[in-house]
Amino acid sequence: MELTRRNLGKLAVATGAVAAAGTGVGTALSRSADAAATWKTTGTAVSALAGFDNQMKAFMQARGITAGQLAVTYKGRLVLARGYSTSTALTVNPTSLFRVASLTKSFTAAAIVKLVQDGKLSLSTPVVNLLDITPATGLTRDSRWSSITLWKLLQHIGGWDRDVSGDPLAKDAVISRTLGVPMELQHADVIKYMAGQKLDFNPGTKVAYSNFGYLLAGRVIEKVTGLPYATYVQQKLLTPLKIKRMAQGYTIAKHTGETSYESQYTAPTVLDMSGKTVAAPYGSFSMRLHDANGGWIASAPDLVRWAKMFDAPGSVLNSTSLSHFWSKPSTGVNPDGWYYGLGWQVRPVTGGTGRNTWHTGSLPGTFTIVVRTYNGMSWAALFNRRDDASGKSYGDIDAALWTAANGVKSWPTNDFFPTYFA
Repeated sequence: MELTRRNLGKLAVATGAVAAAGTGVGTALSRSADAAATWKTTGTAVSALAGFDNQMKAFMQARGITAGQLAVTYKGRLVLARGYSTSTALTVNPTSLFRVASLTKSFTAAAIVKLVQDGKLSLSTPVVNLLDITPATGLTRDSRWSSITLWKLLQHIGGWDRDVSGDPLAKDAVISRTLGVPMELQHADVIKYMAGQKLDFNPGTKVAYSNFGYLLAGRVIEKVTGLPYATYVQQKLLTPLKIKRMAQGYTIAKHTGETSYESQYTAPTVLDMSGKTVAAPYGSFSMRLHDANGGWIASAPDLVRWAKMFDAPGSVLNSTSLSHFWSKPSTGVNPDGWYYGLGWQVRPVTGGTGRNTWHTGSLPGTFTIVVRTYNGMSWAALFNRRDDASGKSYGDIDAALWTAANGVKSWPTNDFFPTYFA
């Protein structure tokens, strides 16, 4: 197997709405020129890992990205934690916070699995047994809802295909008009709307990436625990790992230490009924609505700390629970062997005795990636934009970081985890 190619593009992982019109090529091009002239780094430089810094610099400067962050682990040690900026007005630290978009899904899947481990849930339970799935007056719920289990929600085989009927997490105005409710929408509004729509396929027969499935999973967590989604994740998953910085992001306001977000696009706000045009990262989607499918903010060290949890059984999840994440779905294994597990994309390697797992995230103003490898490496890279006038692919960061990793001659012995997780 060629480790530098995992075909991320074959499964769309974007979360949130695609924004509307551009603001002009000239501004973006001048920003790119500024980026080439300005380069700031924070965190400790590690000479053996300079290839990672070089790849991040080239990637960001080519796209005019003003804020980036990278953390790398080797054999369970945090060997690199860096912040990068191409703007004199912006300093990015290794602990700065970024929206992580769909990387959120691994946290939501883990929360469900933790509840299963604790005897509070079964992955084979239909979601209609756990939540009120009632359509608007005059509409009838598709009978196939009764076969949508938690397994199917988390493996994206629940019956919804956004390429067919659209992503309900990007249909705020449609849902508002259909139900006669105001924006900003509530989770219950999206569920009521979707309860009255026909499924796009028989559950379990096709893989189609679904933000809505993870929205539902978040509500299951709340129903079973009696706690807000974020509170449960923080108490049962993050606190035991000493991850203290993570939080649910805001649509407009910023948390202390959070970066700003940029896009070349604008769109109508979904936060109220005004129809006001806003910068795409600030109101073209609702962070509150996306809580369980794309709502967390984190630093790159937080994400590789999280990724480390999946390396071996521990205080949070046991071996049986960890095996659930890598279980193959009933359908959807790609010709070259990779598939969507629970909150992770999975590729078996080395004769099936190991695996590479990964996920990317995308929102207006955000592009993220986290990778775990079968041979003890992992990394997380975060950026404060996903589009620019260059038209260059943001998914290219995947191959770039594999190139950096494969170029390391001798891995250093340092460990920065104690520095960032007291």
